[in-house]
Order: sequence, then C-alpha cells, then structure tokens
Amino acid sequence: MTQGDPTALVIVPTYDEAENVRAVTAAVLDAVPAAHLLVVDDGSPDGTAAIVRELAAADPRVHLLERTGKLGLGTAYVAGFRWGLERGYPLLVEMDADGSHPADRLPALIDAVRADERVALAIGSRWVPGGSVVDWPLRRQALSRGANTYARIVLGIDVRDITAGFRVYRADTVARMDLDSVDSKGYCFQVDMTLRVDDLGGRIVEVPIRFRDRVHGVSKMSRSIVVEAMLRVTQWGFQRRFRRR
Repeated sequence: MTQGDPTALVIVPTYDEAENVRAVTAAVLDAVPAAHLLVVDDGSPDGTAAIVRELAAADPRVHLLERTGKLGLGTAYVAGFRWGLERGYPLLVEMDADGSHPADRLPALIDAVRADERVALAIGSRWVPGGSVVDWPLRRQALSRGANTYARIVLGIDVRDITAGFRVYRADTVARMDLDSVDSKGYCFQVDMTLRVDDLGGRIVEVPIRFRDRVHGVSKMSRSIVVEAMLRVTQWGFQRRFRRR
C-alpha cells in the first residue's frame, strides 16, 4: 500500500452532500491523520463529486468512487468495502457525511478493534452508558430504543445499537463475507452486517458516542426503509432460531 501505510479506510457514502462533505473530510483527517477517506458518490446533482475531486487533488488521503445514480446506502458501503479490500486497508470504517457521527470518536472506535484481535466490529453506540443523542424528541428516542430492543430480543444478539451506522470493521472479517448476497438498505443494512459478523464468530463491542442530527441537507431515511428493517429483522429472527442464515 502506498502513502504511508494507512491505519484505516473511512468510507463515506454521499448523495447531495455538497454542504457537508468538506467539513466531514476535514474532521476525519484531523481526528485520524493516518487514515484515508473514500467518498462513494451516487451521482449527486449538487456537485458533491466535484468538491471531492478538488479535495483529492490537494490531499492524497482523499479518494472518490463515483457511481451512476442513487443506488442506495448498502450498495455504496459494499462498493467501498470492495475498494478497500482490493487495496489492503486493515480496517474499514462506516461513517455518515452529514455530521451526525462525531469524528473525534474515530480514534476510540479504531483502538477498540486494534487492541484485541478477537474484536471484528466496533459500533459507535447511542444506547450504551455514556452514549447520547442531541435534540431528539422523546418520541424519536423511544422509537429508536424500541426498535433496537426488538432486534436484540428477536435476533438473540447482545448489541444495544444494532441499527447504528458509525462503525469500524476488521477488513479480514469483511473479506470472509459473501458481499454479493447483501441487498439490504438503510437500518436493515446495519443489522444485516452485524449478523454476518456474529455468524463468523467475530466479537462485537460498542463504544459510546454523542449522536447529533444533520444541520445541512435532507435526511435520506424513509418509511419504506423502516418497514423493510422490521420485516427483515423478524425474518432473520425466525431463521436464527430454526436454522443458520
């Protein structure tokens, strides 16, 4: 690998994140200067990719993977995983572009994986002691806590924030997965990936974070993504009880 043997690849999917991409890039590289950042852009009409090309021209740690259209969060991360595996990064990081994931917690997440070779996944968690959310109404907090509790019980897996999207994977664990079979979206993608780590025998740890809603841009979450997650979690729960996935 070139450019100083990076410690990790931070993968940031984007669609219309021109208002945020400069700030998240600066925050990541300030928090973990030895890491590289890959933006996976789904043909943003607002010029996100052009901004990233400018950043990449000025800093060899920044990379851009352009896709032809809005193909979804899950497929964006899978494309980023494949890009990182092909280039030999030891750790693969998921992170949102909207500023909701605190970059200053990246070192703690990375250290949680590097400190113990049994750990295959570290999740930045809102719902463990020390974790929190900022400016969420009680109804939304109850919905998120309830969904995570339901998933934990139905799936039989002791993860408090299984829907969280701020996480660090050990690359050799991801390399053992059948990425071609990943077709989940949104929250459901995070649950899917967590189960795949667990099925491979990898240890999962949770690191508390302070989660903040996006300031700029529009959320990509929709009712259909929430419904998909609930249906798939129920399906996977039955499968895990009666046979392996």
